[in-house]
Amino acid sequence: MEVNLLSCDAQRPDRRAIAKCIEEIAASISSSLSNELTAILLEGDSVTVEVEDKNAGTALRALRKLKIDYAIVE
Repeated sequence: MEVNLLSCDAQRPDRRAIAKCIEEIAASISSSLSNELTAILLEGDSVTVEVEDKNAGTALRALRKLKIDYAIVE
């Protein structure tokens, strides 16, 4: 399943927590790539990541907890 990360609505977003979340939920993404994707997301651009279907529920809850708006891409 692909998830399009649209924006982060947190007043003071935690870069490290967001990068770690992306690294954990996305299939085959390294820590350096997750840091780059976090920077792109916080600059206001959307990011698309591949999430394994078995982890989808957990991944979406983690994104909501970090106040990241997302859209599921079919």
